[in-house]
Amino acid sequence: MSGYIVFRTATLTKCTTSSCAAVLCRTNVMNRVQWCGYAKKVVAKGKGKGAMKEELTGPEVCKDPVKLTSYAVGVNIFKQGEDPKLKSPEEYPPWLFNMNLGAAKKLHELESDTWEYWKRLRKENMWRFNRLHKGKKF
Repeated sequence: MSGYIVFRTATLTKCTTSSCAAVLCRTNVMNRVQWCGYAKKVVAKGKGKGAMKEELTGPEVCKDPVKLTSYAVGVNIFKQGEDPKLKSPEEYPPWLFNMNLGAAKKLHELESDTWEYWKRLRKENMWRFNRLHKGKKF
């Protein structure tokens, strides 16, 4: 409201042709902002006392063993099309079968001169720092 009064008094005190038009545009914008107000709150459906809650369902699970062994089920991210067909193991790169799919290795299990060791050390130091500074205020 104070900004509106400042702009309104500015139009009364000095009024050259260019500055008067600029100030009037600002007052119109201020009037519009004050007139519009805040956005209406969205009313959530089904949140009343007697309304039933809507249960979320996940994607459909494929249980067909033939399809699971011949297609990469769930890899297709598009709405249309089908999942890609699996190739023979010789067509895939060898590093794919050497990946660690289990839990991450501990720091003492890694060699100290490898890239994985230093990356894990940095991550554990960040976790330690965050735990120590968790309760501190700015």
